[in-house]
Amino acid sequence: MKLNKNEKTATNTVELEFSIEPEVLREAISKVYRRDAKKYNVPGFRRGKAPRNRIEQIYGADVFVYDAVNDIFPEAYEEAVKEAGIEPVGRPDVELVEATAEKGAELKAVVTTKPELKIGKYTGLKATKTTEKVDEAKVDAEIERMQERNARLVTREGAAEDGDIANIDFEGFKDDVPFEGGKGENHDLTLGSGSFIPGFEEQVVGHKAGDEFDVKVTFPEEYHSEELKGADAVFKVKVNGVHHKELDALDDEFAKDVSEYDTLDELKKSIRDGMQKELDEAADREVENQLVDQIVETIEGEIPEVMYEVRIDEMVRDFAYRLESQGLNLETYLQYTGMDGKAFRDGFREQAEKQVKMRLALETVVRLEKIEVTEQDIDEEIARIAEKYSMEKDQVKNIMPNDEIAKDLAVNKAIDLVKSKATITEEKAKKAEKKADKGSKDEKPKAEKKEKKPAKKAAEKPAAKEKAAEEK
Repeated sequence: MKLNKNEKTATNTVELEFSIEPEVLREAISKVYRRDAKKYNVPGFRRGKAPRNRIEQIYGADVFVYDAVNDIFPEAYEEAVKEAGIEPVGRPDVELVEATAEKGAELKAVVTTKPELKIGKYTGLKATKTTEKVDEAKVDAEIERMQERNARLVTREGAAEDGDIANIDFEGFKDDVPFEGGKGENHDLTLGSGSFIPGFEEQVVGHKAGDEFDVKVTFPEEYHSEELKGADAVFKVKVNGVHHKELDALDDEFAKDVSEYDTLDELKKSIRDGMQKELDEAADREVENQLVDQIVETIEGEIPEVMYEVRIDEMVRDFAYRLESQGLNLETYLQYTGMDGKAFRDGFREQAEKQVKMRLALETVVRLEKIEVTEQDIDEEIARIAEKYSMEKDQVKNIMPNDEIAKDLAVNKAIDLVKSKATITEEKAKKAEKKADKGSKDEKPKAEKKEKKPAKKAAEKPAAKEKAAEEK
């Protein structure tokens, strides 16, 4: 690769012109021929056995050239960017000027680059740290959840009661016609959970295994299906079985069964300590974000729109991955919530813009303070990630390039520097005014909030429609 031109044509825009040597292109063409020859039908030859020159005679001399350029472009572009000393954001606008086996290839790329911003004061800032002690009621609630998770299911011989788990078959009818999504078999329904539409679960209470009966309901006006909004329906229900939970006594034996601790007091202490750690970390994150927000307000410079779009893309992908882990996909989710793709993406914009600005502000601190990251820092971070996610260090290295880890560590060091030079006032949280955790405070400087899994069947009540902007 040879860089022929490196010219700044506008704010945050650079035009690169670079060439690929003829011998490099010829080697790439040969590889494409060996890989793709079988795609071409040449009279007198079996697929994949025709000579290259014969294929080129029939399909054109450049039949393999463009695929060859595509194959070697990423590496050539990366070399050109490195030699130009720029940091691209988003994809370049590429033009193939010329490409022949005899002359090589000439390419032009218009590249949007990361901006070099100016910031104001970033030391001597002020922030308030709100400290909070663990509410013992929350410790007790967690113990009760553990008790619930470890409960035994016992068959109920008589009629189902509120809180029981009824295994049911059901099929829904509107005007005596079955409707789509209204049928289920061997469905475990916790009575009183509110997971089905209003009025359904209450009519199952009082029935026992073997009972067959009708459940009459009216779908909510805000129901996701246009066909069923506000409609009256009848579900034919059969109870296959009824179970109720039998809870263990909350004592030392329970603690031994569900944890590594010998006593209930030790288990509670462990839970309390974990909760306190989370509260303390949340308070620290809140301080960090107060400080970074102050720096963001002083930013001077133009931020390319593509940076916001790239971050939105990442947030959408993260959201989709979480849906897939729950057995859903994004298309189904959008249909379920009645959102279109544009509105869904726009919901992430505010948070995406904030995260991009926070990152750029901190990277500016890194540049101004000449913050450096050592190989030891990187090795320790790789070891931390490997331990946290039960991975081998080599796996982490394959997934996360060292330069990306280094950038993240440098940003974290910038946060620590800003915090170390700030005036932080502590105050205790007021019980009546405790603040809910904000998703944007969960990381440095980004975080995620788990999405509630929507119900799959028409009989089930749809999950509340959440604004995508709240997805941090």
